[in-house]
Amino acid sequence: MTYDNRQFYIDGAWVDPAEPKGFTVINPATEAPAGVISMGSAKDVERAVTAARRAFDGFSRTAPAERLALLERVLAAYNAHYDEIAQAISTEMGAPISLAKGSQTRIGVGHISAMIEVLKSFKFEELRGTTRLVQEPVGVCALITPWNWPMNQVAAKVVPALAAGCTMVLKPSEYSPFSAILWAKVMHEAGVPKGVFNLINGDGPSVGAPLSTHPDIDMVSFTGSTRAGTEVARNAAASVKRVHQELGGKSPNVLLEDADFERAVKRSVLHVFQNSGQSCNAPTRMLVPAAKLAEVEAIAQRITAGVVVGDPASEQTTVGPLVSKTQFDRVERYIEKGIAEGAKLVSGGAGRPDGLTKGYYVKPTIFSNVRNDMTIAREEIFGPVLCILPYENEEQAIEIANDTPYGLAAYVWSQDNAHARRVGSRIRAGQVALNGASGDMQTPFGGFKMSGNGREYGEFGLRDFLEVKAVIGVDAA
Repeated sequence: MTYDNRQFYIDGAWVDPAEPKGFTVINPATEAPAGVISMGSAKDVERAVTAARRAFDGFSRTAPAERLALLERVLAAYNAHYDEIAQAISTEMGAPISLAKGSQTRIGVGHISAMIEVLKSFKFEELRGTTRLVQEPVGVCALITPWNWPMNQVAAKVVPALAAGCTMVLKPSEYSPFSAILWAKVMHEAGVPKGVFNLINGDGPSVGAPLSTHPDIDMVSFTGSTRAGTEVARNAAASVKRVHQELGGKSPNVLLEDADFERAVKRSVLHVFQNSGQSCNAPTRMLVPAAKLAEVEAIAQRITAGVVVGDPASEQTTVGPLVSKTQFDRVERYIEKGIAEGAKLVSGGAGRPDGLTKGYYVKPTIFSNVRNDMTIAREEIFGPVLCILPYENEEQAIEIANDTPYGLAAYVWSQDNAHARRVGSRIRAGQVALNGASGDMQTPFGGFKMSGNGREYGEFGLRDFLEVKAVIGVDAA
């Protein structure tokens, strides 16, 4: 299937761009065109922001019950397009169809359903002493999302913004636009009032920068690289906007002496390779006791041998291609850098997997005996590459875990849960998962340090789109 979606969704209608500028989206599995979109400009941004600003006065004053009913309609419309969204994700960014139909698309249902539950009981007003605290929508929001988990990041921003009573302009990644266009159709079918939700395709300089600098934008919510996130913050600073950032990660994964190594290594290796390693919270630095290094290497090598790299359309495929030629070249450079720096290559290496001559496929790669000062241990690779780092004692493991500019996620394994909690409490990260546990759609997601600020998911995500107004005096009730 080839997509042709050259219009933007502005003020409740599909409209032509101010200036025609086509962009061919490449299917990363075949390197053939998957479809064409238009790239927006500052003129399109102006039109969309004007529509969102005009809609804000009315939508911001809707009752929570009205917004709850709206989200219920959004959920129904999303489910009606579920399979279509899954296929778009697989085509545009190469996710295996089992992953696209599973987590990649299902997480959109999760975000909408979770916010429906939050709205049923959330208090937008409460009296504390003689002060009435009122939670009001922050305003017109620019939502800038990446390509690696398209529906997760779109839903994690649009859904709480709607629930809060904000209006918005969404700029999805130009590498994963088709699922976002389907999301816009969902918004339209659900009856989102015109101007409340707007979508413009485009790149960072032509659309992202005009959005983040626009004086009528009150908040920018950005997910992407730390480099791009700092640029967004600089652009927004002059007008003192609220800036919410979910950025990069280099998450430590600490296997303690008393861990179940077979279980921990298997789960961790498969986690790193999921989504072709293109997840910001992937446990890419595995810290293991030095005495267990050979055992861990053997388990990791065996698990990697069972990974199936190939056509995303096949139900047997577990690892698809990287999203683009740019990303492919980047990951290949990191693999070559790891070899040059002297890390031990346990599995994988440079070049495409055997039998794959087309597509942006990378060999699932494991390096061992990695030092934490190596480039592959310091920088976010964003590919199926795992670094195994030995440690001599628990204190050194904690020190290595925290020796990173990032702080998005961390993982700790021990057969003694209290032991895992003690170590986890000393790691500076927005999430710490113990023994392979997973959060739910109400679990706050976000990071410390250069991994960003603010939180997404559930009530925490809703609060980031709200301002607190203090109305003082008992007669204000």
